Order: sequence, then C-alpha cells, then structure tokens
Amino acid sequence: MLNSKGFDLWANSYDKSVTLSQTANTYPFAGYKDVLNEIYSQVKTKPTAKVLDIGFGTAVLSKKLYDDGYLIYGMDFSDQMIKIAKEKMPNSILLKHNFAFGIPQEFETVNFDFILCTYAIHHLDDLQKAAFIENLMTILSPKGKILIGDVAFETTAQLEKCKSDNEACWDNDEIYPVLENLKQKFSKVKFHKVSFCSGVFLFTKEV
Repeated sequence: MLNSKGFDLWANSYDKSVTLSQTANTYPFAGYKDVLNEIYSQVKTKPTAKVLDIGFGTAVLSKKLYDDGYLIYGMDFSDQMIKIAKEKMPNSILLKHNFAFGIPQEFETVNFDFILCTYAIHHLDDLQKAAFIENLMTILSPKGKILIGDVAFETTAQLEKCKSDNEACWDNDEIYPVLENLKQKFSKVKFHKVSFCSGVFLFTKEV
C-alpha cells in the first residue's frame, strides 16, 4: 500500500532527484523530460480542455498547462505535494486522494478531455492498472485521451533486462507497465518508447 508520509518527506527534493537521474540517463528517470514533453504536446493539440492529472506530485507538467490556460484538476495523496502544487496553480481543483481506491466522488460527474498520469501508475499491480484505466474511461470525454508516462516497456523481456542491468538500484515495490500485458485488455492501446526505460501509453475509448 502506498505510504503518503514517504512522499511528503520526498516532496521538496523530488525534482532534484529526477533531474540527477534524467541528466545521467539512468534508471529510473532516463527520458523523463521527453515523456512530459510528449504528453504536453498531445494536450496542446486542443486549445482548451479539462485536464485531470493523477499523482501530479510537484506539478511540473500541470503547471505548464495551467499557465497555458487549461483547467487543471488533480489528485495526489501527499499533503506536501498538494501544498507545493496549489502554490503554483492557485485556481486549480486539487484533491487529496489515493488513486489505489479509484476515482474520487467529486470527479465522477466530470468529463475530462485529457487524463494524465506520469510516474505514478507503477504503484498499482497489473490487475489494478487495468481496472483503474477502465474506471478512467467512464470520466473520459468521447474523443478524450488517457496519457500515461512512466518507466515502461514493450515486452516483459525488455523489463527483465533493464532490471538485470540495474539490479543494485531497482525498486522492487514498483510494478512498471508493459505494452504486451496491457494489450490483453486494451487492444487499441498505443505506445511510444522514449528511452531504454520509459515511454508513453495512449488510451482512447474503444468503439
């Protein structure tokens, strides 16, 4: 189970930790900036939109969209992360919520044009991931997009190789999304590989 206390303690140094790994092109944050840029570019194809950011952390991505005039909703379970994000985006709608328990009631009647989740869904196991994404479909607008960026792989073999190569620092508590697994439930899911350990998944309503 996720522990918000750990994330509260990490909040002030989170961006620095990401930058160090990203700059060195090492697991787990190799390609981090490119992952966020790709998701940002996808949202920018629509001039105005309601955007839900799940596990927004210190609002690195949401803040850019907020400054561009997008209506930002978000959920995170860290009080400190929420405090940091609210200071950056005072008019956003941010809730304290653990997404392991699904969608908060306050968002169940909102239709979102984009639902974003970056470096967070790995806290769910594969069955929970599939159930959560299905749940998100219920609050996604008809032509909306779910964009998930994370440590991610096309195949289990690629994941296992990365794990072997990074055994000393591998986080065994995180369960990274794998395209071949997600395709079993979402046949139309698309995946763009960004780095050796990262990528972006795109889900739309299947018809």
